[in-house]
Amino acid sequence: MNKPFSESCEQNKHVILEVLQGLFINPGKVLEVGSGTGQHAIFFSEAMTHLQWQPTDREENLSGIQSWIDEVSNNNLLPLHNLNVEQAEWSVEDADYVFSANTVHIMSWKAVQAFFAGLENTLNGGGLFVLYGPFNYDGQYSSDSNARFDQWLKQRDSLSGIRDFNDLDKLAQQAGLEFVHDYEMPVNNRILVWKKV
Repeated sequence: MNKPFSESCEQNKHVILEVLQGLFINPGKVLEVGSGTGQHAIFFSEAMTHLQWQPTDREENLSGIQSWIDEVSNNNLLPLHNLNVEQAEWSVEDADYVFSANTVHIMSWKAVQAFFAGLENTLNGGGLFVLYGPFNYDGQYSSDSNARFDQWLKQRDSLSGIRDFNDLDKLAQQAGLEFVHDYEMPVNNRILVWKKV
């Protein structure tokens, strides 16, 4: 089969890596929630060999991700897992880091709530949760392009949409996470970082 390809993944992987290298310092296991095409998993695991990188996604996306994995021989890239964040029991446990890119604006709010709730039992104490994507602040769009993107998302799926930082931070606090940092990224994206208390 043809490998799935995301142009945005190709464009943002270097700038995301630069931030991750300053966060994922100690050896450990990274759970990537929503690996999408698999491009990030391949690139980040190759660049950070001190980490065990665990790619996951919903079942319908697994074959595409696997087609990327089959072409590399990264010893630190763990076997691909089926993970639906809305399942009560996640298939992956005990992560030192959790990374997710461009997921919470695709998910329904119910799924976002389940995602954050699942972190409480998955992320080890002192571990970091790193979330990349576009976000609103105090109910306001950070750019006109994000407002247009949000409109497009909701036309495609009324349950999706750009999430507000304050709403996400409340979910994080409920899961025992403490907000650490907000990195400004290109093209009106951000990286949000929480730490498991």
